[in-house]
Amino acid sequence: MIATGHPEVSVERRCQLLGIPRASYYRGPASGLRQGDLELMRRIDELYLDHPWMGSRSLADHLTAPEDPVGRNRVRRLMMIMGIESLAPKPGTSRRQPKHPVYPYLLRGVSIDRPNQVWATDITYIPMARGFMYLIAIIDWATRKVLSWRLSNTLDTRFCVEALKEALFKYGAPEIFNTDQGCQFTSEAFTSVLKSWNIRISMDGKGRFKDNIFIERLWRTLKYERIYLKAYETGAELSKDLTYWFNWYNENRKHSSLDKQTPNEAYFKGIEQLKLAA
Repeated sequence: MIATGHPEVSVERRCQLLGIPRASYYRGPASGLRQGDLELMRRIDELYLDHPWMGSRSLADHLTAPEDPVGRNRVRRLMMIMGIESLAPKPGTSRRQPKHPVYPYLLRGVSIDRPNQVWATDITYIPMARGFMYLIAIIDWATRKVLSWRLSNTLDTRFCVEALKEALFKYGAPEIFNTDQGCQFTSEAFTSVLKSWNIRISMDGKGRFKDNIFIERLWRTLKYERIYLKAYETGAELSKDLTYWFNWYNENRKHSSLDKQTPNEAYFKGIEQLKLAA
């Protein structure tokens, strides 16, 4: 019903006309994918999650079996589709645009101990039964609470801005917002929203995976506890399951670093304490 590549009407507009959410449309096998590519992309994603410093050569070596050799060029091509690259420079779901300004990393040596002090975000690749999507999430650094998230079938800026605006309108503005140096986050569309809310912009150093470590841990938890256990057929199915999982994560998952509190408990208790201290 909804095909890609229409010269005049975008996928987003056709979803609006049909009265269905954009997340219900997902990327099926893209042109240029060969038989077995989707399964290999899933294996790359699993291996990369544990070893994000690996480049195409190392990944190809680890994925190769005597009966099933995997070439470096094939791995490099699939990594480009997935939007990832080795840690030198940075996981490439958000590739840097040289013409966009880059902001300094503001969190080095900073004690982050209260809600809405620092928010962070990142994008990750989500494998599906017959396709893939991209997921962005915004979290509160101190409490690990997931403030908003969005799915997209393309690595564009639009769904990143939508997630940002939802978090801001729900929870107010943080003091600092931290991202990587990807083009989605350095774009005028994204940074202008942060500036209009008087939020200080912080960006990870090039190749510094641990600068945004808590959102990386969130991806690991989500994928091992949910994504890799299933094979989602549609974007709507994935969206429904993510809604359930993120609600469970915020409301029920206790963190040892939060004194066995859930993200929601830590966040809202912290907000109350800030109000009393004001």
